[in-house]
Amino acid sequence: MAFPTSGNRKLYLTGLCAILAVGAFLRLPGPIFSGNDAPLRSLAAIHPAAKFNQIGFDEGLYRTYVNQLIATGLTSYPEIVDHYIEVQKTLPGSILPPVRFLYIFAAYLWHQLFGTEALSALHAVAAFFSILTLLLATFFAWRLKGPACALAIAALMSIAPTQIHMSQHALVDGFFTFWALFCLWLLWENLHAPRKWPLLVAYTLGLALLVLTKENAFFVFVALMVIVTLNRWLQFGTVTRELLLCSIAGPLLGLVVLVFLAGGLETLQATYQLSISKNYQLTYAILTGDGPWHRYLVDLLLVSPLVLLLALGSAFRLDRAQKPELFLFLFIASSYLVMCNIKYGMNLRYANMWDMPLRVLAFGQLVAFCAPLQRYRTLILCSAVALVCAVEFRQYIILFVQYPLYELVPEGLLRALHILKSAPTP
Repeated sequence: MAFPTSGNRKLYLTGLCAILAVGAFLRLPGPIFSGNDAPLRSLAAIHPAAKFNQIGFDEGLYRTYVNQLIATGLTSYPEIVDHYIEVQKTLPGSILPPVRFLYIFAAYLWHQLFGTEALSALHAVAAFFSILTLLLATFFAWRLKGPACALAIAALMSIAPTQIHMSQHALVDGFFTFWALFCLWLLWENLHAPRKWPLLVAYTLGLALLVLTKENAFFVFVALMVIVTLNRWLQFGTVTRELLLCSIAGPLLGLVVLVFLAGGLETLQATYQLSISKNYQLTYAILTGDGPWHRYLVDLLLVSPLVLLLALGSAFRLDRAQKPELFLFLFIASSYLVMCNIKYGMNLRYANMWDMPLRVLAFGQLVAFCAPLQRYRTLILCSAVALVCAVEFRQYIILFVQYPLYELVPEGLLRALHILKSAPTP
């Protein structure tokens, strides 16, 4: 679809800006409305803040690392990593390592700029990058399929339950989603505009920053390389030697920076080995991080049932002519194949990076449903998107506002939805 004509352009831009404003408002951390000013109190009355307002275990660790960075400075980061290794050796289970550097460093920069304490800085960074993810998803959808798709994806992402959830807590997964989507978008752009050095440099830096964010960068890298490999047959664009070199140079650059931050390759290797091996002994991971290959499908069905069902319907009708949908489907399928085989390592938080691709597929299925209609097609399509948004927002309210859900594990999801209930007291 082309950009709306001049008669509808103002209406389109107004609607898009309103949708993005609502999405940004929903992503603001709940504590921001805790002041005594009348405007804040009025906003707090309508802001659906998460019911869980305690400090999670991982959030406490991130706060500790940020405080250590504030106290000792960036040059002392190897000491922070060494301290982690000493502590991790004594523990029966795994705790998250400080080599998830970029999120910690971003919170440190936020503290330096605005003077906020460590936990508030972590919350602010998570919310800020969730808003950036919303903007990037909208722009990416526009680049993929035009303004109509961009408007729909803006609406669907604004209300996406797990996107809002990640913005409300000091966790790395929403921050990681931005960089994963950033790399996916730049791969698409580089395939369609080969040998443009600004895009190649941005793609390389994006991959490096992804590695600096979290070890889950491996899943994204595998998915991107599957897309590059299959491009020979699916013809998404042009794979050049420069693109292949950048695909290798980016992760290597991130790894080199991590080696320096850790104080050496042996220290970095020991950090990851301890984190992974201890995770197999962590009681919580054993109880909640296991399951069959379709575990993520079950979890997604509980959180976003309409989006998942529509996306699956779209996947079954894909053909080689649907390049954008096929590109996104391969990203989901390739990363899914790796992620569902990680022992004691499955959690719906890690699937946060699939939210935008799933919603593009879901919108494609809605378009297919409406295609045979001759009259009121646009009105019915808009109504269908609005209905999905309403269901999505209701899911958010049930899961995170009415029920104090924090970890996105099956038992909590089932209890929040009243599928599992506690036995009545005699």
